[in-house]
Amino acid sequence: MKKAARSARRGARRRVVFVAFPEVVLLDLIGPWDVFALANKLANRDSPPYDLELVSGANAAKITSDGGISLESHRPAKNCRGAIDTLIVPAAWVSEAQQFSSVLQRLARRSRRIVSICGGAFLLAEAGLLDGKKATTHWRGTADLAKRFPKVDVQADSIFVKDGQTYTSAGVTAGIDLALALVEEDLGQAVALDCARNLVVFMRRPGGQSQFSATLESQHAERDVINELVAWAADNLSNDLSVRALAERAHMSLRNFSRVFRNEVGQTPAAFVEKLRVDATRRRLEETDESIDEISKHCGFRSADSMRRSFQRVVKVAPSDYRQRFRRL
Repeated sequence: MKKAARSARRGARRRVVFVAFPEVVLLDLIGPWDVFALANKLANRDSPPYDLELVSGANAAKITSDGGISLESHRPAKNCRGAIDTLIVPAAWVSEAQQFSSVLQRLARRSRRIVSICGGAFLLAEAGLLDGKKATTHWRGTADLAKRFPKVDVQADSIFVKDGQTYTSAGVTAGIDLALALVEEDLGQAVALDCARNLVVFMRRPGGQSQFSATLESQHAERDVINELVAWAADNLSNDLSVRALAERAHMSLRNFSRVFRNEVGQTPAAFVEKLRVDATRRRLEETDESIDEISKHCGFRSADSMRRSFQRVVKVAPSDYRQRFRRL
């Protein structure tokens, strides 16, 4: 990294290649692109620090996006030659990702660092470029990424992950976070902070992905008794939601209930209840001016201290810091 920083100070231009496949997620592409484009304007240098290229991963020069907008690339990947400083792979809704593996492998061999945005991690993983590495993706896809690619060490709650010269980001706007980190790595904190201010985003977003994912949205239990219990618990957070109490309500033995719940929901009843209460706490921090004591009582915590500990454990940021950044009033 020191060598890269010296090169940046000497005025070396970095070639940043975005390789987009059919049905690319537009914000995954445009968000990080605009960070680098803005850095070119704000770097206060005789020449822009970045050369940006849009390359089509397929043979056609035109790139279709999942939102229906078509983009014209600078060139198809087969005509992309020469050394690349940073290769960036946004998410794309491709049905057969393996057909593009050879394209990514060829481009990766000539790249100093490799970056995926959101579901782009699946494209890198399919090409074997994440084997033995820590990586992340959109919170909806972390479990699937880990299941399909067991050689990848999935970091489910990270906004972005760096492992050597490979970088992966979480969902959609997290690509902006990662792009800012890359600009900071290349050009220094002052330029990256200036970019963040102009984009009206955090230089370093607090917490992890769990603060942006709804606890219940990813739960699809097949048994009606579990679905009904989950819905009831969400509406009765101040009640006794101990494992024993939930088992009695579901008319199951404690042992059988714990096994069934974990199989259906993917986590223990205690962990689920904690996340359920934390998610309710998060909403109240955003939407009300209630005190921490009031919120902890409404959400079923034993005390304000207990709530703070759970919130910090699940969201990775203190409740007061979360409220300061995300309050809607």
